[in-house]
Amino acid sequence: MLAAVVTAFTVTVPLLRDWFDLRVYYGAVDTWVHHGGWIYDYRVPGTAYGFTYPPFAAVGMLPMALMGLHTAIAVALLFNLAALAVVLRILAGPHWRRYGWYGWCLALCGLALFEPLRDTFSFGQVNLLLLALVLGDSWLLSTGRGRWAGVGIGLAAAIKLTPAVFIGLLLLTRRWRAAAVATAVALGATALAAWADPAASRFYWTEALWDTSRVGRLDYVSNQSLQGVLARLGETERPLWATAVLLVLCVWAWRARRAVAAGDWIAAFALTGLTACLVSPITWVHHLVWLLPSFAVLARAGYPRVAGALYAVLCTSVVWLWFEDASGVDGFLGSNTYTWITLGLLFWLPVGQPRADRAALTRSASATAPAPSPAMPAMAPVPGQPDPSSGTDDAAAAGAGTGAGLDAARSASSEPTGSTCPAAAKPQSSSARASSYTANPPPS
Repeated sequence: MLAAVVTAFTVTVPLLRDWFDLRVYYGAVDTWVHHGGWIYDYRVPGTAYGFTYPPFAAVGMLPMALMGLHTAIAVALLFNLAALAVVLRILAGPHWRRYGWYGWCLALCGLALFEPLRDTFSFGQVNLLLLALVLGDSWLLSTGRGRWAGVGIGLAAAIKLTPAVFIGLLLLTRRWRAAAVATAVALGATALAAWADPAASRFYWTEALWDTSRVGRLDYVSNQSLQGVLARLGETERPLWATAVLLVLCVWAWRARRAVAAGDWIAAFALTGLTACLVSPITWVHHLVWLLPSFAVLARAGYPRVAGALYAVLCTSVVWLWFEDASGVDGFLGSNTYTWITLGLLFWLPVGQPRADRAALTRSASATAPAPSPAMPAMAPVPGQPDPSSGTDDAAAAGAGTGAGLDAARSASSEPTGSTCPAAAKPQSSSARASSYTANPPPS
């Protein structure tokens, strides 16, 4: 029954979005390859919105020029499904088989309701692909296969600027080789795009990058970044936003270093994804797939109810209740709900040893020095005689318990993307079909 409901829901939602962002990518590549125009010349008919990513993203999308739009949509869905499988495999850890097919089916049903994820699919977005690339480096670092770590981050940063924050994580934690690899890959990919289309690259890095109006309005309710919160308050001064960004970066640096010191790379990458969403000038709702690692960390650390509650809020599309008017106290709190969740996770996400392991460690430590039994008082052994209260087997067991405790202690050390919201003139934020192009949803 649950699967039927979720299937009906997920089949309907993409039709409301009509793969708007994928249409932008397809149109930009088609204009570039078949009509001799720039990547940034294309505009979705009836709108002012076009391609907003770095030129290398268009280079990576060149195969779309060889296929029709519907084929491109099908290929994009397959790539997103493959990327989701990679993300889930990494986040589930080495014991992923213990969940069984039934557990994974329930997980997929839950994921289908997650607003950022379903919007990523229905807009034909690239967020999941970038998340898979970045988490691939996390897996390499956490498993000691760091030789190729940084390639995924470098590619992701060349496709979209936000993942460049993960290069900062590598520098912060003194993973110099991985940071160098990521930087070299990002610069190499950017140079390749400059060779392929010098004029487009010059335009992007000197003009388009600095013009946020090409992407969409900062105060649009889908913008769940710090800049979006301030814009909805009418505060557009750069110094205020820069101060908020600096404070967030300080918290991130402190917490990420603690996570890596504890050997918890997934938590470090989760904290970095949260930070990227907060400090980016524009973080549309579908960008919040970067929160998925945080929920995995919460569940692993022994807080599944907290993870479930926060996840459920992100399935509700609650911010769209303030689509028309975000004024007043209720507007300030409600329209920024997803931002508050992101901030809360940045400050309180558990890092290091899971709570269950800490409890086991405590029990192990206490077992090494048992209290005397009331029925048999403690007796001091006579020199040269064995302790009458324990045999050699018990003593060996106590020694083994101490060793296990020590071992455990060592290891502890525009306007885009609407969702189910009130009817509005924007196809990405209402049930109106995006293909009608009666509104102005931007790609992101």
